[in-house]
Amino acid sequence: MSTTQSERLRELLEPLVTSQGLDLEEIAVDSVGRKRVLSVVVDSDSGPDMDQIADVSRALSAKLDETDAMGEGEYYLEVGTPGAERLLTEHRHFVRATGRLVKFQLSEGGDLVARILTVDDEGLELEVPGVKGRKATTRRLGFPEIAKARVQVEFNRKDMKDMKEEEEA
Repeated sequence: MSTTQSERLRELLEPLVTSQGLDLEEIAVDSVGRKRVLSVVVDSDSGPDMDQIADVSRALSAKLDETDAMGEGEYYLEVGTPGAERLLTEHRHFVRATGRLVKFQLSEGGDLVARILTVDDEGLELEVPGVKGRKATTRRLGFPEIAKARVQVEFNRKDMKDMKEEEEA
């Protein structure tokens, strides 16, 4: 059974990322002209800061320099975090998106835009925004019902504290 370069890189680099208190989310090797780019996406429950990104970047660079994992040619290493509209694929992604507005593509068809209130092992408790002056409602959504989920960008986003204060009022 052969392994791809990305799988070999994941095996090599994931322990380093984990030792920095981060999760290795993605690895991609792309060609840009004659250059190769190794993109590494990392994340954590609190979101990595710039110092953590710099530290893990130096550690990955040193490890790659002492191995031949990227071969002989020149390459660039890019280390970053998931984008604002990240795709949610792992349980931890849903936990980290608690309080965020998410667009769900449902397994049975159709879309749902709702805010994640809580996450457990079986699924999510959601707040579905009200339409045309109606109050928001809650809905339970099991993980098997979700075909795809992506965080939505909100410019006037309420934080969880504001939402709880509204509920108590």
